[in-house]
Amino acid sequence: MPTEVDRVRSTARATALSRRAVALTLAALALFTTGVWGRPDGEVWAVAYDLVLYNAVYVGAALVCALAALRAAGDRLAWWSMTVALLLGVAGNLVYSLVVARMAEEPFPSISDAFYLGFYLPLYVTLVGLIRARVPRFHASMWLDGVVGALGAGAVAVAVLLGPALEVTEGHLAAVLTSLAYPIADVVLLALLVGVGAILGVRRDRTLLLLGAGIVAQLVGDIVFLDLAIAGVYVEGGPLDLTWLITMALFALAGHTSDPDAVRASARAGAQAGTRVGWRVLALPLTCNLASLVILAAGYGDRFTAAAAWLAVGCVLAALARTAITFREVRAFNEVREQARTDELTGLPNRRALLDEAQRVLAAATARRPAALLLLDLDGFKEVNDSLGHHAGDSLLRQVGPRLRDALRATDTLARLGGDEFAVLLPNSALDEAQERAERIRELLLQPFTVEGIRLHVGVSIGVATAPVPAATVQELLRCADVAMYAAKSSREGVRAYVPDPRGGTGDRLHTMEELRTALEDGGQLAVHLQPQVALDDGRVVGAEALVRWHHPTRGLLSPAELLPAAEQAGLLRPLADAVLELSLTAAARWWWDRRVPVSVNLSAADVTDLDLPTKVAGALARHGLPAAALTLELVEDTLMADPDRGRVVLGELRRLGVRTSIDDYGTGYSSLAYLRHLPADELKLDRSLTRDVGHDPRAAAIVRHTVALVHDLGLALVAEGVEDDDTGAVLAALGCDTAQGYAIARPMPVEAFLEWLDASVPVQPL
Repeated sequence: MPTEVDRVRSTARATALSRRAVALTLAALALFTTGVWGRPDGEVWAVAYDLVLYNAVYVGAALVCALAALRAAGDRLAWWSMTVALLLGVAGNLVYSLVVARMAEEPFPSISDAFYLGFYLPLYVTLVGLIRARVPRFHASMWLDGVVGALGAGAVAVAVLLGPALEVTEGHLAAVLTSLAYPIADVVLLALLVGVGAILGVRRDRTLLLLGAGIVAQLVGDIVFLDLAIAGVYVEGGPLDLTWLITMALFALAGHTSDPDAVRASARAGAQAGTRVGWRVLALPLTCNLASLVILAAGYGDRFTAAAAWLAVGCVLAALARTAITFREVRAFNEVREQARTDELTGLPNRRALLDEAQRVLAAATARRPAALLLLDLDGFKEVNDSLGHHAGDSLLRQVGPRLRDALRATDTLARLGGDEFAVLLPNSALDEAQERAERIRELLLQPFTVEGIRLHVGVSIGVATAPVPAATVQELLRCADVAMYAAKSSREGVRAYVPDPRGGTGDRLHTMEELRTALEDGGQLAVHLQPQVALDDGRVVGAEALVRWHHPTRGLLSPAELLPAAEQAGLLRPLADAVLELSLTAAARWWWDRRVPVSVNLSAADVTDLDLPTKVAGALARHGLPAAALTLELVEDTLMADPDRGRVVLGELRRLGVRTSIDDYGTGYSSLAYLRHLPADELKLDRSLTRDVGHDPRAAAIVRHTVALVHDLGLALVAEGVEDDDTGAVLAALGCDTAQGYAIARPMPVEAFLEWLDASVPVQPL
C-alpha cells in the first residue's frame, strides 16, 4: 500500500503537471486571440487557429481537470465528469472542423451537435459532485434553498433566453428540437448552478467561483450565439468564440486551484452546521425569489411565456415553504440551546450558562466595579441521599433555587454546577457586599427543608472570590472561589473569602495547586524519603515507609502536610499516588534482590475505592520486576468509611495479588471492633498519640497491651509509630509490639542515604 510519503510525492507531481497544463491552456488562448480580429489567409492558418489552437485550449483544460481528479478524494467524481465534458467538446470541435465544415451544404443537426449537447450532461454531474463533496448531509432547508434558486433562475432564464428560441418553429422537426435543446440545456445548467450556489451560500471558495464564472461565460456565449444564429450573422472564428475558450480557461483554473483539504474542511463545516440563517445563506434564494416576483408582476398580460410564470410561481411557493422551515429550525435551535444551558433537575442555569455569563460579566468588570462569585457546597447532602434515597436528595436540590430567589437581584445568576454544588454570579459587587450576600444565603439554607414530610437540616460552605482582582479570568475566578469554599468547609466557618497571600507562600493554595499539576506532568520535582521499620525482637530492618517530598523550585523541600491538601483540592490525589508508587518501587528495586525489605506506600480514600487499583499495582510491580511481597499499601481507617463495601473489595483483590495491606494511624479513627473483624488487612500501625506516653502513663500502656493482644488474636502484626527514644522502644517491645518506626531508629531520608543506612545496618543475605 502507498505510504503517506508516496501520496505526498504523487500529489506534488500532479500539481507540477497541472501547472504546465494551465500554462498550455492560457498560451493557446492568447495565441488564438491574435487571429480574432484578422488572421492571414490560407488553409494552413485556418487549421492552425480553428483546429490546433482552439482545441489546444480544450485539451489543456481537460488535462488539468484529470489531474485534479487524481489529486482529489471527495470531489473526484466531479473532476472526472468535467474531463469527460471537455473531451466531448473536443470531439465535437474535431467532427465539425474535419467533417461537417467540409461538406458542400452543412447539415443541421449534425453529428457534432450530438457531442455538443452531450457536453452538458457530465457538466451537470460535475455540479452535483462538487456540492455532494462539500455537503455530506442535507437538511430540508438546503433542498428548499436549492429549489428556490433553481426555479428562480429558471424563471429568469426562460423569460429572457427561451423567449426568442421558442419563436423558431419553422423547418424540420429535428432542426427545431435541436435549436430548442441548446437554450434549454443552458437554462437547466443555469438553474443547477444557481441551485448549487443557494445550497452552499455565499462563500470564498475559489474553485466554485472560477467554475461558476466559466459557466456564466458559457451561457453568455450561447445566448449571443443564439441571437446571431437566428439573425443569420454569426461568423466562425470571431470574437464570440473567445467566450467559450475563456470558459475552458476558467475551468482549467478551477481544477488547478482545487484543494482536497479545503473540500474536507468545507464538508466538516457543513456537517456541523445547524440552523441555516444569515445573509450568506439567504442572499441567493432571496434574490431569486424577488426576481420571480418581478417576473410575475411584469409578465401580467402574457408578456412572458407561461413556462416562466409557472417557474416563478413554484419559486415563490418554495420560498414560503423555506420560510416555514426556517421558523421551525430557529425555534428548535433555541430550544436545544436553552436545554444545553439549563440544569435538567432544578431548572437553573448550568455550568455552561454560568461560564458564558461570567465571561460577559468579567469583560465589563473593573477595579472600581468588580464582580464576585459565590461557590456553594451543601454539607450533609450525602447523608440525605444515603438515608432517604436519591429521590429525596433530588427533591432537596430542587428547593434550593426557590429558597434563594428573594436573596438575589435580577442581575444575579444562580446556577447548579453539578451534584450539590451551586454558584451565584454577582455583577457589580465588591468583596464586602459579596460576603454579606453569602451570609444571607447561608442563613436561608440553614433553615429546615421539608422533604417527603420530613424536616431536614443541611449546612453549606460558601467560597467568595472577586474579579478582576485577584482573578482576571473566568477559570481563575472559579478556582479562587473553589479554594475559598474548601477553606470554609475545612474550618467549618461557613463563609470564607479568597484573599491571596501577598508573599505568594503556602497560604496561596491556588498557585500551589497549579504548581503541583506542573510538577506531576514534569515528573522531576517529586521524590520519596524512606523511614525504616525494625523488628523489636532482634533489630532487623523489616520495612521502609515511603513519604513523598516536593522539591519546589522556589519554596524548597515541601512535606506531605503542605502537599496533600493542595493535591486533594485540585483533584490530584490519584495521579500523586501513582507517581509515589512508581518512585517507591523504583527505589525498592535497587535493594530488594539483596535485602528483602518491602516498601510501604500510603493510599488515600480516592485510591482505596478505585476498582482499577489492583490492576495498576500489578502493572507497576511487573514494570519494575518486583514480586508482590516487595510492597505494602497503607491506608487510614477513616478512608474506608467513605465506601466500606467497595474498599473491602479493593483490599481483598490486593491481598489476592500477594500485596500486604496496613491500617495506618490506628486509634485516631473509628476503631470499631466489628469493623476491624471484617477488615482485610495484614497489620495495624498504632498512632503516635497512643505510643508516646507508654513509658510513664500506665493507662496508655494498658491500652497498648490489650490492643497488642487483640491484634495478635486476629492474626495481624502490630507496628508502633512515633518511637522517639530507646526507652519507649523498650517498653513497646515488652508490651509485645512487633515493629517500631520513629526518630529513635532513623528519620525519613532520601533514597541514596537510605541505601547507605541499609548497608550499615543489615548484613547481606544470600538468595
